[in-house]
Order: sequence, then structure tokens, then C-alpha cells
Amino acid sequence: MPLNLNRVSMPEQEPGQRRHNFQEVNLGLTPELARAEASRCLFCKRPTCIDGCPVGINIPFFIQAILDDSPEEAVRRIRMDNSLPAICGRVCPQEIQCEKTCVLNKKGAPVAIGALERYVGDYAIRECLATECNITENGLKVAVVGSGPSGLSCAGELRKLGYAVTVFEALHELGGVLTYGIPEFRLPKEAVVQVEIDTLKALGVEFKTNHLVGKTSLAADLLDKDGYAAVYIATGAGYPQFMQIPGEDLNYVYSANEFLTRMNLMRAYKGDAAATPVFTGRRVGVIGGGNTAMDAARCALRMPGVEKVSLIYRRSENEMPARIEEVKHAKEEGIDFQFLTAPVEYLGTAEGAVRAARCVRMELGEPDASGRRRPVVIPGSEFKIDVDAVVVAIGTQANPIIAQTTPGLATNKWGYIITDENGLTSIRHIYAGGDIVSGAATVILAMGAGRNAARAIHEKLSEMAS
Repeated sequence: MPLNLNRVSMPEQEPGQRRHNFQEVNLGLTPELARAEASRCLFCKRPTCIDGCPVGINIPFFIQAILDDSPEEAVRRIRMDNSLPAICGRVCPQEIQCEKTCVLNKKGAPVAIGALERYVGDYAIRECLATECNITENGLKVAVVGSGPSGLSCAGELRKLGYAVTVFEALHELGGVLTYGIPEFRLPKEAVVQVEIDTLKALGVEFKTNHLVGKTSLAADLLDKDGYAAVYIATGAGYPQFMQIPGEDLNYVYSANEFLTRMNLMRAYKGDAAATPVFTGRRVGVIGGGNTAMDAARCALRMPGVEKVSLIYRRSENEMPARIEEVKHAKEEGIDFQFLTAPVEYLGTAEGAVRAARCVRMELGEPDASGRRRPVVIPGSEFKIDVDAVVVAIGTQANPIIAQTTPGLATNKWGYIITDENGLTSIRHIYAGGDIVSGAATVILAMGAGRNAARAIHEKLSEMAS
């Protein structure tokens, strides 16, 4: 039978329609489309796709169940390695992970592993399938700080191993970056994120919101006073970062963290009906070229009254770190891409509101430390882009609260927590992982760190008990 080098296309909303709503863009595979795509898998003797997965999902194992028209079995199989398949199937960069190492990628389109993972995760949600797990309680408690992907992954793994797990979340809603950072049109909150969290609650994971470790309580006290046998810190890296150029203190110059948090967590996408609306005006400038910049630009475009969104990025399209799919969707929706461009100053009105970004054109010079060619200013290339609001999406930093309130906790010069290969910090029984260790990365890498730390915690506590 000849190789099928063409993958099945996932249905999606038309660009002209979706740019005016916050409903999910990708609509998911039907059972027929899922089986058709599953039939493209070669079921290799040595499945290199697994090598590309940060949590080591046995990909052919769950794809075979789809091909056999056994979606419930596919759910059981995928949950052996991944507690959040409906989330990962939507937001993980499969094109640079499992799909990149798929054998078919050498000759044509790789198997759409992400779309199949989403299909399985969505089936579990639709059919309300609980995680099958016979838990034997071991009498030990573990605290997890942060309910983002790394914390959720660690909590789920530890709970399956018999630990009483409590997740402490600083905000009033659970999910971390899944809730405050990723827009509804990419990751529905009630239909997906909340349901996946409810799955962990059904396993017995306890969640405490409005509890800021480092202020409400201290990390060390969780061990010394509250009886937890170990602590896993998964607070992410959501501290805003700016360019330090004139005009950043003008009204309506937002950090991406603030803008997306207000959009997603505070429901500002509902416009005037929102309790905390966000002013965007008619023209919005977004600074950056990563997934966060794409999210901010596409959110801004959907707001009432917005006529134009300009994405300003100092390198060329080839250097953009954003996912290919997100760039494609942004272009289809009408985002104005200003490549090889950088702002040098924001100009304001007499009332203190931003009115324009003074920019310069760039050209690419020699590679910098990241391996990408360094952008260099072209002399005499200044010009203005009129804006009513600006979102700065150039990256984030580590939140310093836990480091500042936990004596002896080692951090690097950027404020990220230092750990060994198992996630153990400089303090006995305190582990850390995800963005607070690695810096801003992907959901699946954060989940991998959580899973790795859970195994290390279990190994160490089992050692002590024996």
C-alpha cells in the first residue's frame, strides 16, 4: 500500500467570521477524519515520534486505538502518560516536537499527532470519562505551588501514586497560564481547562485559590509547620518585561501579561459587559514575535471598534518563534505584520495617552548568542505608526516573591530557581519546575518537568520510608 503523504485537514472557522468572535478557531476532527489520519501512521518498530515528546507519550499505542475505532481505549492509553490531552492537543508545538521526528516528515506531511491527541482528549470530555486509577493511599502529603500546566501535571502524577496533594493558587481561578494567558479562541476555559482540572479533582487532588505562597504562607512553613513531606514550586514566569524606551509609562501601553490576563481571566473580551474592560481604541500595536504576541494581536483584533492591529517585530518572519499555525491564522485574520521594525519611543497626547509609536527599520547582521541574526538599525529609517494602544510582548521574567521569602533557595542571575536534573532545589524536599526554572517555554515542557519531579519526589520519599 503506497504511503499517504498528505494529512487530513482539521475543519476551522472561516477567517472573516472568526475575527469577530472569541469562539474556538480549530473545530476538531470528526471520528471519520480521525480514523483517516490515524491510518497514515506507519507504526514503526522504533517510533521516533516518541523521542520528540517531552512527556514520552506512547503515540502509536493510542493512535492504534483510534484506528480500531476504540476511542475509550485511546483515552485510557493516552492518560497513562498525559493527564491533559485536550489541552496539549491544542497548544503544544507538535511541529517542532513529536511531528518533527515522525518518519513521514522526511517525505511529506507528518501524522497530525496533535490533532489526534485533541480528538482523544475531547472524546474523554464529551463522554465524561474519568481517569481509571486504583489509588492506594500512602499517608503522605505533598504541596504544589501553582496550578499551571507544570503544577497540574505534578499533582496528577503524585495523586496516582497515593499522595494527598494540595495545589495552592495565588489567583481566584485555577489553570495558571492556561487560564490567564491563552485566549478562548485557542483554548476554551469552561469546556476544556476546567473539565481537565475537574478530572484531577475527581482523583482527589485538593485546590486552594487566593493563596499566595510567599505572602499568605511561606514555602518553608509548608514543610516545617503544615506537615507536607515535599513541596513542588511551579509558579511560572509571568513577571512583565519592557524595552525601557521613552513613553512606556503612557496610558494604554500594556504588558502582554496584563493585557492577556484582563482579556482571559477577567473576561475583558466581552467588551462593555466585562467587569474590567480593556481600552484598545481603533489602532493597536503589538510588540514581539512569539506566541504571546500572536495571542495579544489576535485578541485585540476581535475587540469592538478595532480597525487595525500592527504586529511589530524586529527580525524577519523566518526568525519568528511563534508557531507556524498561529502566524498563518493571524495573517488570514488580517493582522498587519511589520517585520524588521522596532519601536524606539511612544508618543503621547496632552492627556497622557499613547498616540503613536516612533519606529526604525532594521536589517539582519551577524548571529547573536541565540543563533539568530542580530537586528541592526538602518540609519535614517525612522517612521511613525499611529496607535491608540500598545501591547508589549517581548518576554517575561521570574516572579521574585518565593525566592525573596525562602532563605537558602538558590537562583541564577535572572532570578530563576536552580535545580538538579530531578527538579530538586538547594533546599531539602523542595522541588521546582516549569517556567520558574527554565524561563518561558511551552506547556508540554512544563508538564514534563512536573512529571519528572513527581517521580523524583516519590523515589526520595519511598527511600526514606523503607
